[in-house]
Amino acid sequence: MSVDDRPTLSAPDDDPFLWLEEIEGKQALDFVERQNQLTLQAFGGKAYEYDRDVLAAIYDRPDNIPYVARRGSDLHNLWKDAANPRGLWRRTTLAEFRKTTPAWETVLDIDKLAAHEGEDWLFGGIATMPGSSRAVLSLSRGGSDAVTLREFDMDTKSFVTDGFTLPEAKGGLDWLDADTLLLSSAYGEGMATSSGYARTVRLWRRGQPVERAEVIIETTADHMMIHGMVDDTGPERRVWIVDQIDFFNHAIWLRDAAGRMTKLDLPTGIWLQAHGDWFAMKLRRDWTAGGRTYATDTVLGISLSAFLAGSRDFAVLFEPAPRRALQGLFWAAGKLVLSILDELRPRFEICTPSASGWSRDTLAGLPEIGVVDVWPLDRHPSESNGDLLANVQDPLAPPSLLLLERGVASPIVLKQAPKTFTADRLVVTQHEAVSIDGERIPYVQTGPAKETGDAPVYMSAYGGFALAVKPYYNSSLGKLWLERGGTIVQANLRGGGEFGTRWHDAGRLAGKKLSHDDFAAVAADLVRRGVTQPKRIAAQGGSNGGILITNMLVRYPERFGALFCTIPLIDMRRYTKLLAGASWIAEYGDPDKPEEWDWLKTYSAYHNVRAGQPYPPILIATTRRDDRVHPGHARKMAAKLQAMGYEAWFYEPAAGGHGYGKDNKERAGFEVLGFRFLKEKIGWRDGEG
Repeated sequence: MSVDDRPTLSAPDDDPFLWLEEIEGKQALDFVERQNQLTLQAFGGKAYEYDRDVLAAIYDRPDNIPYVARRGSDLHNLWKDAANPRGLWRRTTLAEFRKTTPAWETVLDIDKLAAHEGEDWLFGGIATMPGSSRAVLSLSRGGSDAVTLREFDMDTKSFVTDGFTLPEAKGGLDWLDADTLLLSSAYGEGMATSSGYARTVRLWRRGQPVERAEVIIETTADHMMIHGMVDDTGPERRVWIVDQIDFFNHAIWLRDAAGRMTKLDLPTGIWLQAHGDWFAMKLRRDWTAGGRTYATDTVLGISLSAFLAGSRDFAVLFEPAPRRALQGLFWAAGKLVLSILDELRPRFEICTPSASGWSRDTLAGLPEIGVVDVWPLDRHPSESNGDLLANVQDPLAPPSLLLLERGVASPIVLKQAPKTFTADRLVVTQHEAVSIDGERIPYVQTGPAKETGDAPVYMSAYGGFALAVKPYYNSSLGKLWLERGGTIVQANLRGGGEFGTRWHDAGRLAGKKLSHDDFAAVAADLVRRGVTQPKRIAAQGGSNGGILITNMLVRYPERFGALFCTIPLIDMRRYTKLLAGASWIAEYGDPDKPEEWDWLKTYSAYHNVRAGQPYPPILIATTRRDDRVHPGHARKMAAKLQAMGYEAWFYEPAAGGHGYGKDNKERAGFEVLGFRFLKEKIGWRDGEG
């Protein structure tokens, strides 16, 4: 059979390109090396190097905002620049951080560590315990999700001899006490789920081989994962355990100081946050309790002790509306902060519980338009005095980092990011396209105020996993697209979380095709409004957005001039068999069930490619160290398109994980390669806009 005929919908695993799923296979790596050379020869060169260096210099600027978290009395930061490409873990005080040029104390130099140990180390995270100088560091090889765990002393700034050490695996830990870790790791025989995450929560005591660590709870291999978190906000230290059934459903257990385990009588599809004797939760489905029915996306609050004693007298803390949805919730010093999008405008409300009920207030002094993110300054809730940080920005205004002391004081600007591109004569406008079924699809357009009908447009979107896409300030697009005369468009597709669960559900499972229809509708609306024409529209999407971009290729090729598909998910028949793929069944469906394959096959672009179609040029890029979305997706799609005679380019750097590079220069190079490809293929020379 010809490549045109394989794999087919009736025989989806009859695949001549399966060998490309061998990540380190010799034949596969030969393919990658050959493709990389061709792509860099075509779109590299001096212009590429110039733009890469311009962008890397922006990422390396000394006046970029150093984002911090407070642990004890110190603010901690991971800083990357040209001299420290892997990063410096450093610390300072809040008083020092307020200064224009703070003095920093280096705790660990990741570049020196990597060089000394001959490893491709990147910093993966820190687990600390209040009142202790000990930490467990997560070290990632090349940016992979799997990490090596090693105990570190922050006072001596050195790794602990004979301290806790765990070889590479997915998962993490928390400190139960100075000599006991709460381990949620896939390391060890039988310890991984089919998704590759932790199947057990273990108590790992100092000096004990990890194989002998006590398993306090385990889940079945078909569940996504299980993990535990230590909570010391109450009178006694306790442990919350989350048995993640699938991406959106989980059972919650509470382990008290005596080791007793209680499964909470709660629905599985909730977001729950607890503090002291209180907890709050957002529902994913309608729920009836205590003789009352609560609607989807409602937030409820109650005393934990009263709930465990049988009370179901919940307070309603938030009620949704069709275009008003909760984006997150967290506690700080006994106050619950709710993050809300109301017609895509940021809102923040504070709910404070007491014996007499819940009081309500609004987080004051923050902008009512643009992008506003708020989070606690303190890493450990038990150490919080209520201080909050806020990040404020929009597509033309760089971020400002604000401090809200004790969550009530007027915001104080701590740091202001530099303007990295010229925004003169640029405007931000909001629009709506009408999708195939009549739904209104919002999008944000940034570019010149005057329409030419021929604008070089860069489009992006995500549309999955209930994640809301926000119009952030983007230095790379600003410098290399907007400043040079282009227009950028960001769409809010169904499948995202912008308007709550109903918006997400409409774009998942069989509805995922609607998410793609939404994106195509925005492209058509740009032409209808006289902004541009199809051959001048370039589109990029990554990860879940890889499904989106490849469906634009095979379903809506006439609406785009060029496509850039990054770290993508594409083959929907085999995705559950590759790395973490099984964990996404709740978003897409199970291809091993015939009734679910019936819808999955409609947006598995790998199976729907046909010869002789007017497909636009496409560049598909991934990274070899991506251990979340298998690089085989990108490799196979590029190879199949090329075998059919289409213009398909491929690029795969060795490191980067589920991202664009392990350092600022690699990240810049990845992005610039895509921009140069898109610009050339839509026939745009910089500045002609």
